[in-house]
Amino acid sequence: MSATISLGSKKHYPVLLKEIISIISPQNGGTYIDCTFGQGGYSKKILSYPNTKVYAFDRDDKASTFAYNIKKKYKERFYFKNKKFSQINKTDISNNNIDAIIFDLGLSYTQIFDSKSGISFKSKGKLNMKMGINEFSANEVVNLLEKKDLEKIFYKFGEEKLSRLIANKIIMQRSQRNLNTEDLVRIIENTKRYKKGTHKATKIFQSIRMFVNKEISELLFGLINSFKIIKPGGKIIIVTFHSIEDRIVKYFFKNFSEQNRNSRYFPDIQNNKKLFILKNKKPIYPSNSELKKNPSSRSAKLRYAEKINESDVFQDEFINKFKNLIDIENISKKL
Repeated sequence: MSATISLGSKKHYPVLLKEIISIISPQNGGTYIDCTFGQGGYSKKILSYPNTKVYAFDRDDKASTFAYNIKKKYKERFYFKNKKFSQINKTDISNNNIDAIIFDLGLSYTQIFDSKSGISFKSKGKLNMKMGINEFSANEVVNLLEKKDLEKIFYKFGEEKLSRLIANKIIMQRSQRNLNTEDLVRIIENTKRYKKGTHKATKIFQSIRMFVNKEISELLFGLINSFKIIKPGGKIIIVTFHSIEDRIVKYFFKNFSEQNRNSRYFPDIQNNKKLFILKNKKPIYPSNSELKKNPSSRSAKLRYAEKINESDVFQDEFINKFKNLIDIENISKKL
């Protein structure tokens, strides 16, 4: 997860940068958290304004190289942590006066084009898909889990209609030898009919990547802990790239910006306080000019909200709303 998408072999483009800068107003100074540092696109732009400070997170240790170069330029205003953003509340920044917290949930250029990471279906060799600080890899998922578990992962995280058929073919072919990246792509390509647009393997690779990196619980707790540490009046800004993560973000902002809401999970709890103000009820999309420069941004959606009240009773309600997805992640306990 990162704030940068490639525009070519050497150029990188932070998605919806102009819109985010307009929302957070760093020209007025302030302290910001870049939860998905990547190659530092957002962080560098914010730090170009005087009287700003940035704390950056990235689970991928390869991001440390880019962070080091920024640290040399902004020694007293930039701090990098090689941690998951779900741990944002377990660091020494929790007592700072945070003005905005930014998430870009897209894949980084570094991860996509790193053949060893195996994030892309164009990769070769052993299955991997680890984005950093992981407990297991795609190799264990594809070659060890039962058919019913693979089917659940493909269907729930990839929204793949042919999940059962693909899972069945994986089980049959791995009985002969461990499957690698090329094997998995070949199985998918031989199972699915040609469809113009995205590659046939996109949904399956997305589902395995989400499972390997526990992206659902990472996002849920990233949002919860961001709310805990940001000051009232501060903004939480999130750029999503697929429907599952966008559904989570939309619920988080919309549900907790309503007063006197009733929870079917915890009906005895009175939720009388709005936690957020929604400045835009609809998501913000990349402009036509950005799409021309960077076609990869076409699926990006930006949502943001301003915190107005403190609360310690919303966490369980939020997690239970997406319990079915967390249950899929918990299949990993079998590995």
